[in-house]
Amino acid sequence: MQTPQLTKFGPRAWLPIIGLAFAAFVFNTSEFLPVGLLPDIAHSLNETVPFTGLILTGYAFVVAVMSLPLTVLTAKVERRKLLLVLLVIFSLCHFVVLWVQSFEALLAARVGVALAHSVFWSIMTPLAARVAPHGRRALGLACVMGGTIVATVLGVPIGTKLGHYFGWQEAFCIIGLASMTVFCIIFLTLPECRSSKAGSFSSLPIILRRPALLQLYALTVITVLGQYTVYSYISPIMSEAGGFSEGDIVTMLFVFGIAGIAGTVIGSKTVERFKNASLAAPLTVIAACLFLLVPACANYSCLAALIFVWGAAITVVCLAFQTLLLSAASDAADVATSLYSGIFNVGIGGGAFIGSRVSEHFGFLPVSFVGAALVCVSLSIVAVIWIKTGSVVLKSGLEKADEEGAPLSQ
Repeated sequence: MQTPQLTKFGPRAWLPIIGLAFAAFVFNTSEFLPVGLLPDIAHSLNETVPFTGLILTGYAFVVAVMSLPLTVLTAKVERRKLLLVLLVIFSLCHFVVLWVQSFEALLAARVGVALAHSVFWSIMTPLAARVAPHGRRALGLACVMGGTIVATVLGVPIGTKLGHYFGWQEAFCIIGLASMTVFCIIFLTLPECRSSKAGSFSSLPIILRRPALLQLYALTVITVLGQYTVYSYISPIMSEAGGFSEGDIVTMLFVFGIAGIAGTVIGSKTVERFKNASLAAPLTVIAACLFLLVPACANYSCLAALIFVWGAAITVVCLAFQTLLLSAASDAADVATSLYSGIFNVGIGGGAFIGSRVSEHFGFLPVSFVGAALVCVSLSIVAVIWIKTGSVVLKSGLEKADEEGAPLSQ
């Protein structure tokens, strides 16, 4: 069969973006599926919930450590072929979960998924920018990020529901089947994409001298630490603080995901126009939501409203990080993105670890306050820089990177 050709205009130009959005959907659904199934997995493997939560930490730390070396190792591989191979590995690692009977075996399967994830998210954002329709890079990125949001809206809650009905192992197997469907979509829609501006280890000293890029990395790890200290344990927090049932928790996960769609729409229209507000405002909102999470559990409607606002705010922040990152390192996009992916997953794994330690010693309720305090650190950094420079993003280096060529092209 002939390889699909890249089209930059018309409705067909969006087909590769749609395929990448579906790929983002299955990868994100898999990454966070354990969040909703932690109690089920822990009970099945005869482990405690805090200990089982280390599955999230292990996964995230593998991504953090392996993103850069695997991205450099695969830097010269044609992107379509690489993505198809990653989807095969991803699927197989989900199918073997059907035979998992111990924490160690589950961790091994998740490590395999994490290795595929390490390369996937390193190449995804630059690839989406390259194949997006002409002049629609920001919207193309938002659409692919929308795949991650839909994973939160549908993937994680439905996966959680399937796990409750059929078993958590079967839920993982279904994700494997879904990824094979995505394999077919990518095969039919994504054109051949030779590696371009991937970067190498030699580009690290150059991009790491850019203040804006270093700032974005620091803000990312601190913000994500706070976010996932809480989000990793949202199920037990809601159960302990408000006595919510499994059905109520699934509903709240839907609300969080739907809010993400709203955040994607807002972010795609505001991030490039209002950089200051796109970082400072949602960071303030996230900190407030995490502080108020436990008190809000006393009332179902208040909690739903808070979850919605929280979900929209974290989505805007993440879209802002990714958009600014591509501008700050357009000449070594894959390497810069692999560092971002690794740092993001340090935050996820670190957050899951912090939440595990706090909940084991003090219960689940203090977890939300610890997460809020971490986000406040990020907000403080933004505030100080804004006061000193008049911008929440350091200007030195960002403009230089823009002059080198912001838009990624094939």
